Amino acid sequence: MKTSHQPDKNLNKDIISSSGTNISEVKRQNERSGLSYNQVKEMLANANQNQTH
Repeated sequence: MKTSHQPDKNLNKDIISSSGTNISEVKRQNERSGLSYNQVKEMLANANQNQTH
């Protein structure tokens, strides 16, 4: 028997948090959003290191 706190394994169903946020939709949007803040920061640090050497 599946308990209510376990997420549904069906990929077609959205996962909704207790606050009402659609977790599945947030993940889909994050995948399409481009670079994260940390990725940009890392790229800039690497570019700066390459210019100083």
